[in-house]
Amino acid sequence: MALKFKLKSKDEAPAELQPLYVERDGAWVLDVEGAVEKARLDEARTASAALLKERDELKQRFDGIDPEEVRKLAAEKRQLEEAQQLAAGEVDKVVENRIKGLRADWEQQLGAVTGERDSLVGRLSRIQIDQGITLAATKRGLRPTAVADITARARTVFRLVNGAAVAFEGDGKSPRYGKDGITPMSLEEWVETQVSEAPHLFEANAGGGAAGSGAAAPGGAGLGKNPFRKESWNLTEQMKLMKTDPPLAARTRKTKAEN
Repeated sequence: MALKFKLKSKDEAPAELQPLYVERDGAWVLDVEGAVEKARLDEARTASAALLKERDELKQRFDGIDPEEVRKLAAEKRQLEEAQQLAAGEVDKVVENRIKGLRADWEQQLGAVTGERDSLVGRLSRIQIDQGITLAATKRGLRPTAVADITARARTVFRLVNGAAVAFEGDGKSPRYGKDGITPMSLEEWVETQVSEAPHLFEANAGGGAAGSGAAAPGGAGLGKNPFRKESWNLTEQMKLMKTDPPLAARTRKTKAEN
């Protein structure tokens, strides 16, 4: 049976294959690198075919035309028109037309420089935000395979303002504030929201906090109790926890000692 890349519900996949899917943008997708949804691939192929067709039509339309020769003829035409206007005493008109031509060239060059500047600013913004988010999320246990996912999410929230990453609401205009409702949301605070909203991007123990006497712990006892406490002592679960998650095992043991 062929695996489907995207599912509306995780239950659509056989139970043994469900761990291979992760929730993303309201759907369940196969967690593999380099895979692309068929609909997007078909869209890209269609767009590519349309561009190739347009290129061939333009090539056929201008086949045999020398651009340099066309520019040369256009320049000669302008010179002839200017000579006729000067002979008719229309000096102001000649000057006006020349100024218009210079202004058009200047605006074209300015547009190219502005476009290049905006492109560089956008790239710098993405790089700075990506680096900041990746660093903050890595400290909270971000999975190595989830870097692209969390940076894509962050780009919809953060923009570079005066060299700093600033969070905005969905309208793209209103600043997004942190827990105190006064201070702008930091990269670290936003990452904390993702630990809760998108836990599949983080390692199992990213939620933090030592397991208490009645708290469930990944790899802990079957009843979700601390396997190091006297009333729920379980050597098998202790060994399993120390093998699968040494930091959590150390915190859990410390909790037992403190109690």
